[in-house]
Amino acid sequence: MSLPRFGPHDDPGPSFAALLQRTGTSRGDIATFVGVGGFDGAAATAPMVVDVPHGTTCLAVRYSGGVVLAGDRRATAGHLISSHRIEKVFPADQHSGVAIAGAAGPAREMVRLFQLQLEHYEKVEGTPISLEGKANQLAQMVRANLPAAMQGLVVVPIFAGFDLAADRGRLFDYDVTGGRYEERDYATTGSGALHAETVVKMGFRPSLSAAAATDLVLEALFVASDADSATGGPDPVRDVFPVVAVIDDAGYRRLQDTELRRRTERLLGRHRNRRDGDGGRRKS
Repeated sequence: MSLPRFGPHDDPGPSFAALLQRTGTSRGDIATFVGVGGFDGAAATAPMVVDVPHGTTCLAVRYSGGVVLAGDRRATAGHLISSHRIEKVFPADQHSGVAIAGAAGPAREMVRLFQLQLEHYEKVEGTPISLEGKANQLAQMVRANLPAAMQGLVVVPIFAGFDLAADRGRLFDYDVTGGRYEERDYATTGSGALHAETVVKMGFRPSLSAAAATDLVLEALFVASDADSATGGPDPVRDVFPVVAVIDDAGYRRLQDTELRRRTERLLGRHRNRRDGDGGRRKS
């Protein structure tokens, strides 16, 4: 494949997408540039994008005493469900956590490296890095993944924690280029983010307790799973429930499945009552 040439009056402009459209470049041609062959025109030996396990949906909600971080348990590879029990929510250190959406392999590797870097900083400096510093460090890691993201291996996390200096919970979301944005009350990511955010937006109150915030994220993930095929809903038969973590001044703690089962059954009961009518009686 040779480089395209344009005359002075036929410039496609700065848009790379417009350039590809003008030249009729295929995905295989792009792989020739970025793959094994480099720029010498050799044929690429593998497709540019393959079906790898992807994880969605995650969200974080700030409550009066900290932050609740949650994610569903489904991973998909194309139209197939590759896992019903994937973990998408992890502790970053004692007072912060990270939730992942996107290509599962690179995302989990990024989390492990992030955990290691935070621990290394604390051991070298003798004090934990600030919450702002942690958010900035994760942004750099997302930015470093951009070449892989351009080939379909996108990683878009949510970072949340309790800021001991400010005495409040804080949360951050990111874009694929490593852009870091602090959100005031809640953040969502993944293919079901729009549906989850709608539920959270309707139910959020600044005075939420940890229990109320937990019920809100469970409701949001349940509604997202009902509208988005890549988001897994609760499965009481197989004991599969979302991963939910509460982060406050006492630190990061993951809620037990026994508590999540109780809250999920209560959630499902409310939905049955809405379907059947007041008091659970079907209307004639």
